[in-house]
Amino acid sequence: MKLIDTLVAQMPEMAQLRRDIHAHPELAFEELRTAELIAARLTEWGIPVHRGLGRTGLVGLVHGRDGGACGRAIGLRADMDALPMTELNRFEHASRHQGRMHGCGHDGHITILLAAARELARRRDFDGTVVLIFQPAEEGGGGAREMIIDGLFERWPVEAVFGLHNWPGLPTGSLAVSPGPVMASSNEFKITIRGKGGHAAMPDRSIDPIPLACQLVQSFQTIISRNKKPIDTGVISVTMIHAGEATNVVPDSCEIQGTVRTFTTEVLDLIEQRMRELSVHSCAAFGASCEFEFERNYPPTVNSAPEAAFVREVMLDLVGPELTLAQEPTMGAEDFAFMLQARPGAYLFLGNGDGEHRAGYAGGGHDAGPCTLHNPYYDFNDELIPVGASLWVELARRWLGRPLA
Repeated sequence: MKLIDTLVAQMPEMAQLRRDIHAHPELAFEELRTAELIAARLTEWGIPVHRGLGRTGLVGLVHGRDGGACGRAIGLRADMDALPMTELNRFEHASRHQGRMHGCGHDGHITILLAAARELARRRDFDGTVVLIFQPAEEGGGGAREMIIDGLFERWPVEAVFGLHNWPGLPTGSLAVSPGPVMASSNEFKITIRGKGGHAAMPDRSIDPIPLACQLVQSFQTIISRNKKPIDTGVISVTMIHAGEATNVVPDSCEIQGTVRTFTTEVLDLIEQRMRELSVHSCAAFGASCEFEFERNYPPTVNSAPEAAFVREVMLDLVGPELTLAQEPTMGAEDFAFMLQARPGAYLFLGNGDGEHRAGYAGGGHDAGPCTLHNPYYDFNDELIPVGASLWVELARRWLGRPLA
């Protein structure tokens, strides 16, 4: 690895900062303490701060040696919010707030961008501006969309925008990027079947919604296997079925909920249309009715090819070919997708390992649980801070140093 020496030297200090953020998690649009901490550090390093984008989001501007006069700019983004879950780790920096946890590593993403900001402000060996985007509410709140609505890219029209996410299971310190879709759209459905309740011993006098619900769950999978093209990717997962209050009563209604994931809007349109048709006509065939709700949350995260190729070259120089990996697409979702709809760019993965880093914590307290995302035993690997920060610094310097096409 060819990491920046000053970033490596500052790792213990930045790790303490990361653990402080981990111990004080804040949920979507409530990241007040976190935003204050970020703003204080940026101000200390001579970086102007702009507050109030997307409610609790903020932007820092690192101007190069030209004071940003050339007008060129690149955007680097970190998400700030925690998850509404209870942490089960017992180490010293575990969450101090019941029901809130940095279970996805956003504490690490913040720290990486702060470390990079400090180094960029120290060097300023580039022309243009690095726009530091500290975004709220990634976990379901659509904070990226809200910052864009508040004028993020109108005020700072970056040429490209980049984000990263730590990725458990990839070798520690490895980096991965690929062109095209790398994360899926996130969508939710709720189907309420209205039948006619009655005595379970006399089902002929009822319209039972439960067999219909069971048939619909199975029918939805024919959309995946028989309606969409086999080479297209799509997932329909029914995750909740609610009906009934007593064993001897046929309920009036049954509610089905779940999620749909796709890599393209065209496949999503097809799935929504077929789910609606199956629901409406199947209910009619049983003498029932239905209410069909379908909510589109996050679009697919699609890396633009030139930007993915550019950042891959930076990765190769930084960590070498052995640790520069192809990004395997995932059906998880990410609201950085909104930023990639507004500007070209790429979303990257940074290998978090398999949790071995927890073995060295003073006093233990890591337990034996897996160190995977959204798991109560998860913790970010502090060894990644100089890797991610070095990547951001070199990417920004090289991007702003290249001639415009």
